[in-house]
Amino acid sequence: MDVVVTGSSGLIGTALVDALHAAGHHPIRLTRRDTSTARGRDDTLRWDPDAGTIDAAGFEGVDAVVHLAGESIASHRWTAEQKQRILESRVKGTTLIAETIAASRRPPRVLVSASAIGFYGDRGAAPLTETAPQADTFLAGVVGAWERAADPARTAGIRVAHPRTGIVLSRDSGALPKLLPLFRLGLGGRFGSGRQYWSWITLGDEVRALMWLLSHEVSGPVNLTSPNPVTNAEFTKALGHVLGRPALLPVPAFGPKVVVGTELATELLFTSANVLPAALLESGFEFEHPALEPALRSVLER
Repeated sequence: MDVVVTGSSGLIGTALVDALHAAGHHPIRLTRRDTSTARGRDDTLRWDPDAGTIDAAGFEGVDAVVHLAGESIASHRWTAEQKQRILESRVKGTTLIAETIAASRRPPRVLVSASAIGFYGDRGAAPLTETAPQADTFLAGVVGAWERAADPARTAGIRVAHPRTGIVLSRDSGALPKLLPLFRLGLGGRFGSGRQYWSWITLGDEVRALMWLLSHEVSGPVNLTSPNPVTNAEFTKALGHVLGRPALLPVPAFGPKVVVGTELATELLFTSANVLPAALLESGFEFEHPALEPALRSVLER
C-alpha cells in the first residue's frame, strides 16, 4: 500500500513508518519541511495547514492516509493562546486533508485520522465504549471538533476511522519516561487519590492497531486502549514492582497543578476514564500486551 503519513516524526508516527516499511508498504511523509532537499528511503510531500496549502497531486492514487499531526497538549501551560493552538492545529490540518482527498480524482480508500480518549472526560469507574457521549471539557470539545473536521472525506464516501488513543507506553517518549526517574529513586507513588482510571496501550499495540485499521472495514471512533484499564494506584504499584522499587509516596494533587496549571494537570493526570476497546475487539484484533505488568516489562525490557 501507498500510505501518506502526517506526524511521521512523532513517537507514534516514527514507529508506524518503520512498521509500514517492515510490512512491505510504501510510506509517504507529509511534512512542513522543504522537501526539495529530502534524503532517505521515504517519499515526502509538503503542506502548511496554517496557510491552507498542500501538495494535493501527491494524494492521487494513494491507498490510505494516516493523519497523526497536532500540537502537543502537554508541552506548555494551557493559556488561552495555547488552547487555541491545540484546537486549530487539529481542526485546520484535518479539514485540509479531508477536503484534499475528497476532491481527488483517485482518492484513498481510507483515512485514519487520530483522536483521543479525552472525548469522554472524567467518568469515574464507568466502563466507556465508543458509544459513550462526549463530555463537556476543553479536551472533549477539541476531540469532537477534530473528528468532525474529517466530515468532507466521509461525505465523499471514504472510510474514516478515528483511533481514540489512551496513554501510550514507550520507554523513549510520552508519559512513562517522565515517571521513571522518580520511581527508580524509590520516590514514586499514586497521583492524588489514585482511584482515577488510566487507560493505556503499548506503543507496539498502538501501531499494530493503526495498521489493522488500514486493512479492516472499521469506521468511526475506535478506542485504542488495552482491554484492561487500571487505576492510577494500580498503575504506579505495577511500575514500582517492575522496577523493583517501592511506590509508596503519593503525589499530592496540588503539586502537578502548581507546575503545569490546574486545568492541564486535572485533565491529564486526575481525570478518570475507564475506556474499553470494544470496536477493535469486535473487529477481531488481538492485543500483544493486554495486561499492564507484562506490558511494562516488555517496554522497559525488565
